[in-house]
Amino acid sequence: MHRRIHHGLAALTLAAASTLALAAEHSTPREARAFFDQAVKYLQANGPEKSWKAFNNRTGPFVKKDLYVYVIDTKGTYVANGAAPIDLVGLNVLDTVDASGNPLFRNMIAVTDKQAEAKIRYVWLNRKSNHVEPKVAWLHREGDYILGVGYYAPRSSAEDARKLLNAASIEVKKYGMAKAAASFNDTKGSFVRDDLYVFAVNLQSGKFEAHGMNPKWAGTDATDLHDVEGKPLMKEMLDLAKTKGEGTVDYVWRNPVTNAVEKKRTFIRRENGSLIGVGRSEEHTSELQSRQVI
Repeated sequence: MHRRIHHGLAALTLAAASTLALAAEHSTPREARAFFDQAVKYLQANGPEKSWKAFNNRTGPFVKKDLYVYVIDTKGTYVANGAAPIDLVGLNVLDTVDASGNPLFRNMIAVTDKQAEAKIRYVWLNRKSNHVEPKVAWLHREGDYILGVGYYAPRSSAEDARKLLNAASIEVKKYGMAKAAASFNDTKGSFVRDDLYVFAVNLQSGKFEAHGMNPKWAGTDATDLHDVEGKPLMKEMLDLAKTKGEGTVDYVWRNPVTNAVEKKRTFIRRENGSLIGVGRSEEHTSELQSRQVI
């Protein structure tokens, strides 16, 4: 029963908080940051009571496009939510999880216990696209309250993937693979960016040295890795790295952020006896989603 209640809260929160996205265009990260700053200044200038009223006003200045302000207390209870104040204010969501099963609100409280301002990533259902998508939230701690503004993270571009690969190459050249691998395996570090991450495979052993999305894969055999359609993608990547030094490999894969099966292109490079790579998901592949994923 306890688990079912938590799942019910998650469904209610997902549905209510996604309402705005049905009719609103996505805001940019810059717009979200400006909106967040505006809300923080308002709270600091006007105090809790007046601020909650303003944040809960769905026709007021704190609901814009797909942006809104939400506030929870340190026990995980909503005191304000511009997306669905009637449904959510007063509701305790402490144990509600995001679409990947992460304890979202517990994480919000924990991170703001250590710092007044923070930025977190999570995955949320976008009711407009009906896809689970990566989302980013700015958080501010004011006494016993955590104020947040979230926005849907833009899908990473090919240029974003190349830039991350270049940064990974510099890291390896500067510090060596052992130290670089520790950075690549840090799921909260600079080499994991929304739906992008770095992985590394030793060219001689064929074993993962790092995997930003699944660090536990480090030390395991990568050579027998196949995509959803059975393509021996790692063998192709290793051959390409050994013969040409760098290139791209296309395949179909389950996006670790959205959990959707998508076409993917990975940019790989040979660096200090290792293959390093960064892949980006290119599009949803609805037909493939019904197939078994290995």
